[in-house]
Amino acid sequence: MTEAQDPLAMTEGEVLTALEGGVLTMTMNRPQSLNAMPASMLATMESVVRAASADSGVRVIVVRGAGKGFSSGADLDPSGPPTAATLDAGNALIAATRRSPRPIVSVVHGACAGIGVSVALAADLVVASEKAFFMLAFANIGLMPDGGATALVAASVGRARAMRMALLADRVPAQQAFEWGLISHVAAADDLETEAGAVIAKLASGPSVAYGMAKAAVNDATLDELDSAFQRERYGQTSLMETKDFTEGVTAFRERRTPRFTGS
Repeated sequence: MTEAQDPLAMTEGEVLTALEGGVLTMTMNRPQSLNAMPASMLATMESVVRAASADSGVRVIVVRGAGKGFSSGADLDPSGPPTAATLDAGNALIAATRRSPRPIVSVVHGACAGIGVSVALAADLVVASEKAFFMLAFANIGLMPDGGATALVAASVGRARAMRMALLADRVPAQQAFEWGLISHVAAADDLETEAGAVIAKLASGPSVAYGMAKAAVNDATLDELDSAFQRERYGQTSLMETKDFTEGVTAFRERRTPRFTGS
């Protein structure tokens, strides 16, 4: 995002925004990479959330992904693989989402993986298509969950299921995610926009001040470990980025083959 851009009306670039009827829609716009997120994109999204949270004309924030899915996670492109800067930008976005007094809704279709899971779950409500799935894919490239996922997921589904997602990198279909309590709504694919629209419209016409106080109270009660999770994940992830397993995991991902991890 450049200085000349209005964060609430960005019509080009890797993040798009539009404000209509009190609803600020923020769309991740890198469909060619399934909305893989580099540090620059995460930083722009944080700026949008902050600007929308401070604007009295915004009553609801909606997060979407362009193209075939919500997000494949952090960008693994050779020119800009995940770094400490990526971790910091992601943590800042999740923190801003948590602190925002505006109700935030994630609308998820297709894949929601890696830090994309954190971006989706940091919202107050998650409306997903029955064809969507959620996946903490970090172990597949020799990493651990980040973006506060170790706190966000465990707070929603408990330790056993959080471990299953973190260690086995299982795909969790939307219906299962709903039954586990990972997300708030699941809809038939053809009904996703109708279901999401109804939720968003109700929030947009509701008691904004009460919403802000309610979300703050619930988040304080359930996500008291989030800031500590950011610190633990950053330490662990930056250490793992120096390992041979991470190098092998990323190489195998790019070569579309099964990684050969050595535990080193």
